[in-house]
Amino acid sequence: MNISEMEFPFPAEHAGNVFGQFDANMKKIEKTLHVTIIFRDDRMKLIGSEDACKKAKEVIDSLLTLSKRGNDITEQNVNYTLSLSMSESASVSSIRELDQDIICHTIMGKPIKPKTMGQKAYVDTISEKMIVFGVGPAGTGKTYLAMAKAITAFKNNEVNRIILTRPAIEAGEKLGFLPGDLQSKVDPYLRPLYDALYEIMGADSFVKNMEKGLIEVAPLAYMRGRTLDNAYIILDEAQNTTPAQMKMFLTRIGFGSKAIITGDLSQKDLPDGSRSGLDESLRVLRKIDEIGVCRLTSDDVVRHPLVQKIVTAYDNYEKAKEDKEKAKKRKYNRKEENR
Repeated sequence: MNISEMEFPFPAEHAGNVFGQFDANMKKIEKTLHVTIIFRDDRMKLIGSEDACKKAKEVIDSLLTLSKRGNDITEQNVNYTLSLSMSESASVSSIRELDQDIICHTIMGKPIKPKTMGQKAYVDTISEKMIVFGVGPAGTGKTYLAMAKAITAFKNNEVNRIILTRPAIEAGEKLGFLPGDLQSKVDPYLRPLYDALYEIMGADSFVKNMEKGLIEVAPLAYMRGRTLDNAYIILDEAQNTTPAQMKMFLTRIGFGSKAIITGDLSQKDLPDGSRSGLDESLRVLRKIDEIGVCRLTSDDVVRHPLVQKIVTAYDNYEKAKEDKEKAKKRKYNRKEENR
């Protein structure tokens, strides 16, 4: 392997942000791309193979661009940029485009924007289609980005109200003994939706609009018998719907409305043997052009990097388990044939 060197200017004022604490980001780039990085007197030198140096420069340039735009460079930024550098289907420069696609700002002024190409495809599909299914593991921003789009549409007077709903099913626990009225009992299920609303809209604005009936957060059972016109409707945790519930929800949608259905097919809380309405609807509706389907993966996880590793580990475990079951079934079938 021929060793080459690449040298270019790098602004010292962004070194702390891009390099990370104790130069952790640079060490990760060095280890992943097999290069040596030397920084001295506003100059950066890369040593390694020509291809590796080229990829490392693209990664560093992208992180520098994010830093210049006022972003704090996180481990997730570094990991995702590195994964793009090793992908044949995506370009590292695309992460710079992601940073410009701001949906809205939180009450604290923090911009909300897609952080991965999968999230960008999801956001773009929401803009283009009347009904969108966002399917993927925890931490991929399915609900949060949908909420941001809904609140933006509401503030821009594109819709008259926001309706947020999810099936009230316990995650392996029975909560019926909880004190209070029906609303008090279902509030714990809807808490993630409240949290997102508070962060993006602010508690005061949320309460005022909720009192006026312009924002509604309710369990899925409350949707039966209604027709929802000029509304932005989000169905969260859709993997826990039955086929009948999903059909009921989809047939509530009226004129001027947009519906986003989010769910994680690997986290069903339905009774054993029950079919998921989300699973069935993805098969039934797959040929309807007006309906968009976005499948997010572990690459789109934007929580702590450990979450991404956990999701990947479970995916690999489930795949190995499925392969083992298939092999066992094939072996059994061969035995039956040889009898």
